[in-house]
Amino acid sequence: MERLEADDIRDAAEKAWCATRRASDALILILTGREPKRVPETTRELRRLGNNNADVDLLVDRYAAMRDFLHGDCFYFGLCEPIEDTERRIRQTLEYINDAARLADLA
Repeated sequence: MERLEADDIRDAAEKAWCATRRASDALILILTGREPKRVPETTRELRRLGNNNADVDLLVDRYAAMRDFLHGDCFYFGLCEPIEDTERRIRQTLEYINDAARLADLA
């Protein structure tokens, strides 16, 4: 949020994506006993877990949107517009983290 307040939308987007990934990796570790090492492993495991758990499945689309919009489009390609949408997604990161933590607590 500090990077967003400093008007560094690209860095804020990347930090939000990294927080999303870390929350996802932590959930996967708790549910499977294995921590993903790379983004493709996180994506695959989250999708696999979502096939068997409707609550985890609700995270899958949100995770993919964060990966694509924040990490891919905004951070790597500088395509952060519309800015309002990117800022909204950055702010939604906390909701994602809280939802992943709630699922981890239920495990």
